[in-house]
Amino acid sequence: MGIQATTDAAPTATAPHAGITLFALTFVYVINFLDRQLLGILAKPIEETLHITDGQLGLIGGLYFAMFYCFIAIPVGWLADRTNRVGIVALACAIWSAATICCGLATTYPQLVLARMTVGFGEAGGVPPSYAIIADSFPPGRRGVAYGTFNLGPPIGAALGIAFGASIAAAFDWRYAFIGIGAIGVVTAILVKLFLREPVRGQFDPVPAHPVDRVAFWGVLRMFFTHKVLMLAALGSGATQFVTYGLGNFAVLFLMREKGMDFHQIAVWYALAVLIGMGSGMIISGRVIDRLSQRSRAIYATGPALSLAIALPFYVAFVWAPSWPLALILLTVVMVLNYFYLSASVALVQEEVRPDQRVLAGALLLLVMNFIGLGLGPTYVGAASDWFARHGHAHALQIALYSLTPFYLIAILLFLGLARILRAEGKAS
Repeated sequence: MGIQATTDAAPTATAPHAGITLFALTFVYVINFLDRQLLGILAKPIEETLHITDGQLGLIGGLYFAMFYCFIAIPVGWLADRTNRVGIVALACAIWSAATICCGLATTYPQLVLARMTVGFGEAGGVPPSYAIIADSFPPGRRGVAYGTFNLGPPIGAALGIAFGASIAAAFDWRYAFIGIGAIGVVTAILVKLFLREPVRGQFDPVPAHPVDRVAFWGVLRMFFTHKVLMLAALGSGATQFVTYGLGNFAVLFLMREKGMDFHQIAVWYALAVLIGMGSGMIISGRVIDRLSQRSRAIYATGPALSLAIALPFYVAFVWAPSWPLALILLTVVMVLNYFYLSASVALVQEEVRPDQRVLAGALLLLVMNFIGLGLGPTYVGAASDWFARHGHAHALQIALYSLTPFYLIAILLFLGLARILRAEGKAS
């Protein structure tokens, strides 16, 4: 049984301005992910301009970024549980957007590393408060679709980043993409601060929220890391993200280097594949979870496990595909299935904890899954590619991507373990 009790008659009405709130937070998430994806989209010209290797690129997009993104999210989550969450989101958006502009101005590898670390510092404050704001804007039974809508931010941001970044790189210079998108983010941060309203904490929950001054930082930390449901959700998500971020940070470079695509083709066809693949995965997963979680909470785990099991052979076929059109078709299917986990894990964690613990719990979820996935996935793929290249393999990056397949199996096993616990809790209640 979860920490938070449930009732038979859950409220169905949303908070005032919930739709506007969700739209605004989703747009901020689009900017968040667009900024984050530019490095992978523009990998080829960045490597050529700054004379860096796949391994160095993997460190910038992986471990160096995650060192700030993951760990700063914890104090930010604690602060947001005690203060105005909308203000935290606006400030975070301003910081990561200004740092994105600095990425475009970097002339050396250390300068780019510092700028990307600052982007990670800012982005740490965007998602966890948004999770909690959405939970206080939509009642149980409608949060799956709300989180599914919010999680359209990554596919839309990635697709726009691909189309915009690749087009700018082809016509002008990769630096203009960073500067232009960073400027849009700064304006967005100002508008969020001026117009978005803070919802009432815990207004849709049967257990009233504790006063914010009673939120115990170390108590929530201890609860999260000793709670089997929360940890298995985080670890399963982390293993999944090891694949998604490991692939995502090198997909454009792989398609150009191994499949023969150019920036004009990337700007159109890869952007469409990401938008359709990731976007469909987010929408379908949210609706499935809202519908089936009323019957059994095990869907929060069985859904991701099944989708990843189906995705695995399509992923192997994508890496193997002899032409880029076939590769993109297979990759679209992979992305639909790869992103089923996200809405499930976020909704489960947010419903498993008290209203006054939601931001910090969301930050801890991001800490675990992003340190494993975002921090180690791209770092591993870049290092593996360099290692295979040094040992004379002509298709080093392709082999490195093949070597991600065991992490599918790890993620599936973790989600199956979570499903077993959720079923047992359902029988006990």
